[in-house]
Amino acid sequence: MKIEAEALSLPGIRHGFFTRHGGVSDGIYGSLNIGLGSKDAPERVAENRGRVADAMGVARDRLVTPWQYHSDVALTVERPWADEDRPEADAVVSAVPGLALGISTADCTPVLFADPEAKVVGGAHAGWRGAFSGVLESTVTAMERLGADRTRIIAVIGPTISQANYEVGQDFRDNFLAADPANDRYFATPPGKEKPHFNLPGYAGDRLKRDGVGTVVDLARCTYAEEDLFFSFRRTTHRQEPDYGRLIAAIALE
Repeated sequence: MKIEAEALSLPGIRHGFFTRHGGVSDGIYGSLNIGLGSKDAPERVAENRGRVADAMGVARDRLVTPWQYHSDVALTVERPWADEDRPEADAVVSAVPGLALGISTADCTPVLFADPEAKVVGGAHAGWRGAFSGVLESTVTAMERLGADRTRIIAVIGPTISQANYEVGQDFRDNFLAADPANDRYFATPPGKEKPHFNLPGYAGDRLKRDGVGTVVDLARCTYAEEDLFFSFRRTTHRQEPDYGRLIAAIALE
């Protein structure tokens, strides 16, 4: 049901990068679709989210996910909110025990954070727009406001689309090179292909390292390629399916 990173398997901290298995949805949403914005039956999504909370060891009303919109906004969470009252943000941080912070993805990069000494945790949704605009750095800064130290922070990059499956346009590449010519190292054109492919997890990981994060780990799991385990927006688009399921990555202080 969930993949755990050894780097975050620490006393007092629970986490998981949840797969698509273990839920009650069917069809294209089979089976652990937690997407409140999907066209799946709301009661099934609610049960799936409840099962995630159960697996995280928190009450079902204490799993919180923001309304994500590819921003650089990191929100400090002190109490749970109702699903219909989700604030807009693409990262969440907290020092409150018994509160599971969740980030929804379906190819974008989920990153879970923890400073085990300060007991501060966080999660970020880093698609290319969010990573480019600084959502990862915003998360680290928000954690430090709660007492974390970036040199102690552990950041784990979860299942995301790999470079092999992330074809982009030349204008996409040009935007990154205009920001920094050194970004060229995140692009490669595979043999037989005309368009460049972008290394999103590599880009995210390097931004975290440049920001002084003490430990950065990449699980190197591809949402597009591993269909049996993960939902993928791009795979759904290529197949012209009507919708897609959403994955969740979550972290909590016990």
